[in-house]
Amino acid sequence: MAVFCSSSLGTEPNHAALAAELGRRLAAEGIGVVFGGGRIGLMGVIADAAMAEGGEVIGVIPNFLDEIEVAHQGLTELHLVNDMHERKQLMYSLSDGFCALPGGLGTMEELFEAATWTQLGLHEGGRFKPVVLLDEDGFWKPLVGFFDQIIELGFVKQEKAGIIRRAASIDRALELLYPSSS
Repeated sequence: MAVFCSSSLGTEPNHAALAAELGRRLAAEGIGVVFGGGRIGLMGVIADAAMAEGGEVIGVIPNFLDEIEVAHQGLTELHLVNDMHERKQLMYSLSDGFCALPGGLGTMEELFEAATWTQLGLHEGGRFKPVVLLDEDGFWKPLVGFFDQIIELGFVKQEKAGIIRRAASIDRALELLYPSSS
């Protein structure tokens, strides 16, 4: 599963706690983590937590970001790629679904592109790959409201409303990402 999150810790300590809890839980469930490859911010927190529990963690980072975000060297696999497009394409191909933690513009861009690929059937074999916003504290509430509005106004078809879902807990996020295993 790909996890989209920030290379920053942000100002709310509960976001880092959520990232750590998700990393530990994914490792315990045997679900591999695919992420942006950085060792800082929420990215580093989730990777460290999953690795500490013996989980599989695959990082994908462009060469130029290796200098800014500093690639995490303690992973199961680390892929250095040429650019952001190659990063996302590889992350999407390695993942069966997507979970977004709080983050900024990069997180938003990744989740919207993953959702758009699902909407257009661009993932391998046209597979449906869900996007879940992990939202224990209401961080994603304004975005969910916006998403509801663009559906209501006809810019996204009603039958595509299930591509992006909101989960108030890790348990619920996993149910939405892996419905057959719950």
